[in-house]
Amino acid sequence: MINETENKKISKFLSFVLRHKPESIGLKLDENGWAETKELLEKMNGDTFELTAEMLNHIVATNNKQRFSFNETKTKIRASQGHSIDVDLNLKETKPPEYLYHGTGEKFV
Repeated sequence: MINETENKKISKFLSFVLRHKPESIGLKLDENGWAETKELLEKMNGDTFELTAEMLNHIVATNNKQRFSFNETKTKIRASQGHSIDVDLNLKETKPPEYLYHGTGEKFV
């Protein structure tokens, strides 16, 4: 399938393209940050990567920070957070709970 080193390298590049510079590979995102999965694969493949749909599915499914998501039919993909470009993720505003907790190491308190 794909080893951890390749997974990390491709994941970082996906983050760069889907969060910051889609134009670096000639990719277009819609106003909600979605890219056509087929187009992404076509534009990423070549000199640097040989990425299959199966490999992309694996990267999205196993990313421990859930950086990427597919639409229901997996025909579109986007970064889930951290964009430096203007996109509307259509996230619902929610009221935070009364108490919020943050784990801080003792040496930083």
